[in-house]
Amino acid sequence: MPRILVIDDDAAISELVSVNLEMAGYDVSQAGDGIRGQAMALQLQPDLIMLDLMLPQVDGFTICQRLRRDDRTADIPVLMLTALSQTSNKVEGFNAGADDYLTKPFEVEEMLARVRALLRRTDRIPQAAKHTEILSYGPLVLVPERFEAIWFGQTVKLTHLEFELLHCLLQRHGQTVSPSEILKEVWGYDPDDDIETIRVHVRHLRTKLEPEPRHPRYIKTVYGAGYCLELPGEGAQTEDLSSSLAE
Repeated sequence: MPRILVIDDDAAISELVSVNLEMAGYDVSQAGDGIRGQAMALQLQPDLIMLDLMLPQVDGFTICQRLRRDDRTADIPVLMLTALSQTSNKVEGFNAGADDYLTKPFEVEEMLARVRALLRRTDRIPQAAKHTEILSYGPLVLVPERFEAIWFGQTVKLTHLEFELLHCLLQRHGQTVSPSEILKEVWGYDPDDDIETIRVHVRHLRTKLEPEPRHPRYIKTVYGAGYCLELPGEGAQTEDLSSSLAE
């Protein structure tokens, strides 16, 4: 039974979320503030964390950053809950390390759909390699078991979402992939054409893979159409990208 940790200082919302999750078959624990929530995340090692942004003492952005910096919690998917719906808040949440974003008030079915999509995605990748999937081309090799890419001979650690996004583009390398295709394949549902969600994660990927992220050579934006992964062929000469890869 998947375990979910709900971190929210609003007792009524926390209880409503928890009851519906339990009815859907999840094992749920609750924390009323960020400090307690962080401690419980370390102790319980949940399969998913639902994290409110507007917490007392330490806000959800900071807690998410702390969880991502700790190896024990770095790979636990985080679904942020907030009443803030501005694009800038979503971008800040994703930059802090969130995997998805749910704006209050929300429908229970929407919440459950996003929870299922996150759990399905993080469970699915380590077993990824169906025979029909492309996991390598030219200088790029994906390693599903460790959420890593071998890029021009160097190992690059990726988040779950970065891995999924790169995997999605690799399946169609040389082709333009539309935002709707990416949202459906990577996020597992159709979140209202939230293009900024994709842009944030494309930027993160570029900082890890591109020699000059502001002038991308490999992850191209096709304006008005989507994104295209352009890779040199199998015989391409290895380049020295060590100065541009994230440690």
